[in-house]
Amino acid sequence: MREKLINIDPEILSGTPVFYGTRVPVKNLFDYLESGFSLDDFLRNFPGVEKDKAVRVLELAGKILISNKEYFGTENTL
Repeated sequence: MREKLINIDPEILSGTPVFYGTRVPVKNLFDYLESGFSLDDFLRNFPGVEKDKAVRVLELAGKILISNKEYFGTENTL
């Protein structure tokens, strides 16, 4: 059985996706990385998030992007 990564519960931050077992929004991870901070910076500032979970969320996001390549087509870029 796989460990749960993300929780979406209307009772926790109005349903914002958070790392399971925390109140840390998953979006914070992407915001940190987008701003040029490292994964280790994020983990230092959110000690409740385990490194393994953060890495697995990034891997999941990559898989979702790759599996939806037909959505972007050959002419579209991000």
